[in-house]
Amino acid sequence: MTPPLAVVFDLDGVLVDSEPVWEEVRRAYVADKGGTWKPDTQERLMGMSTPEWADYLATDLIGGDITADQVAYEVVDRMSRRYGEDIPLMPGAVEAVRRLAGYRPLGLASSSPRALIDIVLAHLGIAGRFEATVSTEEVDQGKPAPDGYLTAAARLEVPAGSCVAIEDSSNGLRSAHAAGMRIVAVPHPRYPPAPDALALASAEITTLDELTPDLVATL
Repeated sequence: MTPPLAVVFDLDGVLVDSEPVWEEVRRAYVADKGGTWKPDTQERLMGMSTPEWADYLATDLIGGDITADQVAYEVVDRMSRRYGEDIPLMPGAVEAVRRLAGYRPLGLASSSPRALIDIVLAHLGIAGRFEATVSTEEVDQGKPAPDGYLTAAARLEVPAGSCVAIEDSSNGLRSAHAAGMRIVAVPHPRYPPAPDALALASAEITTLDELTPDLVATL
């Protein structure tokens, strides 16, 4: 294996503790529209692109004549307003980005809409640390398909097999693996990945404080 030439971060659940916020906002939205949240809904949603999860909410959970475009607009608007109040950082997130940016070029492959990616990175003051950012709105398929990670690697002008992905979720781990990347897993304590997905990682850490150039170099 060649040494890693770039590092590609996920956003939700890795840099920002946003999965509980997404769940709260989408649960409330589905309830407001008279829909029903299912036991496996949150797990299914993690990694989906905006068109994918909006269609799922509209078709499978709400029904009626609501459109996926309406769902997407209204849910993202609620998320934007929540982020205007507070952006819940994962411990050590900013420091980890700065640490790795001094080692290799950084990319970001996120399931969040572009508007939310830009809000978060600007708020954290780390937008300039990333040489390429990709929203799954900008590719054909969301995670677990590899599209987002492959696009991030292409924008970095680095072969996907020479990239290391930083991921937390089952669909994210599967996506990075399908792209041919080596993976550092940072499982979210509230939404742990499935064992078979976690087994795809080259390394597993508990917190971002453990994410160092020395660790990445060993993969």
